[in-house]
Amino acid sequence: MPNHLLTASSRYLQQHAHNPVDWYPWGEEALEKAHREDKPIFLSIGYSACHWCHVMAHESFEDETTAALLNAHFVSIKVDREERPDLDRIYMGAVQALTGGGGWPMSVFLTPEGAPFYGGTYFPKTPHYGMPAFTQVLRAIAEAWQAQRSQLVQGGQKLIAALQEQAEIAVETEQANLDPATLEQAYQALQATYDSTHGGWGTAPKFPQSMILEFLLRTHHSTGDPRALHMVTHTLEAMARGGIYDQLGGGFHRYAVDTRWLIPHFEKMLYDNAQLVPVYLHAWQVTGEPLFRAIVEETLDYVLRELTAPEGGFYATQDADSEGEEGKFFVWTPDEVRAALGGPASRCLTLYGITEEGNFEGRNILTFNGSTAEREAIVGAREVLFKARSLRTPPGRDEKVLTSWNGMMLRAFAEAARVLNREDYLRAAEQNADFLLQALRTPEGRLWHVWHAGEAKVEGFLEDYTQLAWGLLALYQSTFEPRYYGAARDLMEQVLTHFRAESGFFDTADDSAALIVRPKELQDNAVPSGNAIAVTVLLELARLSHEPRYTKLAHASIRAVSPLLGQYPLGFGQWLNALDAALVSGTEIAIVGDLNAGESKDLLRISQAGYDPHRLIAAGSGSLPPLLEHRQPHEGQSTAYVCRGATCLPPTTDPETLRKILSAPALVTPER
Repeated sequence: MPNHLLTASSRYLQQHAHNPVDWYPWGEEALEKAHREDKPIFLSIGYSACHWCHVMAHESFEDETTAALLNAHFVSIKVDREERPDLDRIYMGAVQALTGGGGWPMSVFLTPEGAPFYGGTYFPKTPHYGMPAFTQVLRAIAEAWQAQRSQLVQGGQKLIAALQEQAEIAVETEQANLDPATLEQAYQALQATYDSTHGGWGTAPKFPQSMILEFLLRTHHSTGDPRALHMVTHTLEAMARGGIYDQLGGGFHRYAVDTRWLIPHFEKMLYDNAQLVPVYLHAWQVTGEPLFRAIVEETLDYVLRELTAPEGGFYATQDADSEGEEGKFFVWTPDEVRAALGGPASRCLTLYGITEEGNFEGRNILTFNGSTAEREAIVGAREVLFKARSLRTPPGRDEKVLTSWNGMMLRAFAEAARVLNREDYLRAAEQNADFLLQALRTPEGRLWHVWHAGEAKVEGFLEDYTQLAWGLLALYQSTFEPRYYGAARDLMEQVLTHFRAESGFFDTADDSAALIVRPKELQDNAVPSGNAIAVTVLLELARLSHEPRYTKLAHASIRAVSPLLGQYPLGFGQWLNALDAALVSGTEIAIVGDLNAGESKDLLRISQAGYDPHRLIAAGSGSLPPLLEHRQPHEGQSTAYVCRGATCLPPTTDPETLRKILSAPALVTPER
């Protein structure tokens, strides 16, 4: 007998629609039932690609005894965290406050009013890993609800107050200036905690730190410090060689469970790949290392092949499991490799680290142990193994399209198209942008968060507006189509209208349904803080539009968090990038003239060459963006106008003169 999830469009909710648990989606019906029946709420939050979510579902939610306990004593609500990041953030904050940790599946117990009073993550079916059985937890909470309800309610109210206080934390503006010393403090902290053996930061589990790696690339660009570049290249090479990277199909898995990047959790997330592509791309621009370019192209080719909808959107995730086993699709035995290659396979076995003992439950996750030249030499064998693997049962795919994650991947495709001169990547970026603006934007200019099977739903969050705007600005820089600039600016005006807080921005709009707390996430997690991206986009728009209020808002937001940046850089990587953008007097280039003319193309080629995170370009014959206003071709020739900060240089029509102008370093400017 199906439960109340049967009509849900979310793949994750659909996976639980036939559980014996009487699940409800989040909404008035479930909350009213809890009030009416005077029962606590069991809130379970997860996502379809989550391995341990599937484990708990199989052990507990498919179990009749466990379901009977839940149905008798609780109103059970299931939430897809990718559809409702607002609920995920609020209740993850509660679980972290209660337990000191967090993760998925998230298991939270609430009063009928939604106040959390107990929580955790995965609970086993039987006592295990030092944790009680899930049924023991359910019985204890059911008894406490009857015998100690007032304490539970009081505890929930105190926790809500703490969450509200946390959301409102801000440093007094007058006590925090934009200071280059903050960047140096963060850099020193990152050096001190860097894993000099395996790359990256922290111990197992080990996550890619895309925002931090980008900050280090910016640091190297500004200071020339080779240590900053080494941390980037060492980490990127270690990940590219490890099991966290799909050596045959391209694309990165979620994270590594060890310190060496060897054993991944096998799910692939659109947002991880969207963030890693620009880092590898920029590292290639700086170093010319062929491996980094190969990773960019293999990853984007994977997205085109496996995660692109016919309409132009990008799908959210690929599962870790296939045929009920984690990683089964991706692992190999030596005999399977020999059979696929049809002859001697010793070279591939050695280069991919494949042994009889295996490195993962008796089988082998592929790593790469050779040189870049050897990697290129076995491309034919790699294609054979890829084709053999494609005959296996593939992992499932969550085919919802999320606006924020699509904005991130839009930026990746747009940048790669420009840097690598890949027309197919540019087509993918344009199709994606046009799809998002048509299918996920309302006539009033507001955004939806989710699209699936022709239906858009869930009101857009801050991250949707800011990430899409950032992606559109990247696409403008690759096409110089004014409509993409205009759409980005319109989205940020919606942000200023509906998401403004006294300091920074809320994650939800002012007209969204009220929750126990209006969330305002400042810290970066697996994806950047929507606040940090808002600041990043405002700084870009300020330079393109000559709009000082954008700069003022961006600086005020950075001031509110700046004391945290140097102390906790791993949690504020995108803020560090935004602070760097705010402090450095970057180069603005306006190229006016017919963009199809040869001289325009020469000026653009020089303007776009190399890695310069502080460079911004507008080009065309119109007046949008305003950076182009009042600038005309000189004597009918395409002309480049270059400005740095408040200083503009004489316009030039000569490509070599432009090259010399752009070779001068940018300057760190004092707080304005």
